[in-house]
Amino acid sequence: MKFLVFLIVLIILGFLLEKVLNKLFGVQRIKLSETTAKNVDRWRRGIIVGICLCSFPFIINSIISIKWFWIVFLILSSGSESLMEWIYIKNSKQYITTLIFLILGLIIIYNVEHIFAILGWN
Repeated sequence: MKFLVFLIVLIILGFLLEKVLNKLFGVQRIKLSETTAKNVDRWRRGIIVGICLCSFPFIINSIISIKWFWIVFLILSSGSESLMEWIYIKNSKQYITTLIFLILGLIIIYNVEHIFAILGWN
C-alpha cells in the first residue's frame, strides 16, 4: 500500500513538474506521431520494446540487474525520444523537458534502495 501511494505521489509530482517546465520553456507539447516522424517513432518504440522483452528473461535473477534493466530502458526510450523531438519538432524546446525527466528518472531509479531506506521500507 505504501509503495502504491509513493508511485501516485511521484506521478502527480512528475505531472506538475512537466507543466511548470513547459511553461518555463514556453513549450507547446506536440506528439511525435503528429509530425513527419510518425513511422520512425513507431519503429523506434517497437525496436526498444522488442529488445527489452527479449532481454528481460535473462535479468530476472537479481534486484541489481533489474534496476540496471530499467536504467537502460529509460536511457533508450527517453534518450531516443528527446533526439527525435530535437530532430523533428523544429523551433521547440520540448526535448529539454524530456531530457530533464530522463535525468530525474535515472536519479530516482539509481537511488531507489536509498529512497526506500529513508522511508523505512527495507
